[in-house]
Amino acid sequence: MASNFIQRAAALFVAGANFLQSPLLLGIRVYFFWQLHLAGQGKLGNMEKVTQFFTSLGIPFPVFNAWFVASLECWGGLLLVAGLFSRPLALMVFISMTVAYVTADMEAFSSFLSDSDKFVKADPFVYWFASLIILVFGPGLFSLDAIAKYVFRRRGAIGNSQNLK
Repeated sequence: MASNFIQRAAALFVAGANFLQSPLLLGIRVYFFWQLHLAGQGKLGNMEKVTQFFTSLGIPFPVFNAWFVASLECWGGLLLVAGLFSRPLALMVFISMTVAYVTADMEAFSSFLSDSDKFVKADPFVYWFASLIILVFGPGLFSLDAIAKYVFRRRGAIGNSQNLK
């Protein structure tokens, strides 16, 4: 009797936690990737300074990479807020933030295990971690990716049923 109650309580808890997954993913996308969009917008508005910074870090093709990173942050951030092309963009942001760690703050990056406070307080961390979450879990149900998936599934199901007639 007690074990049945515990199993039901655990199942109810898991169902409740699962129910909160999509709102949490939406919150992460909107909050963090809107900030990324604004950062990218700022970079696009001052490309000379960004290019100089990339040059000082020894990043190859600094003009191209400055434009690429600024565009990824600005437009990719907006697409991530909307939840469109979420996983490919999250991977690109994750790679970009890893490069930012390695080139601009190697001390923080190398302290991943030895001094975790330094690692999580570095500028790229929030975008690095948010993009990792979206990459692994997807954008959730409240996203354009989920709507597109639903529409394409319905069209495929409609197309398959019409072929059977």
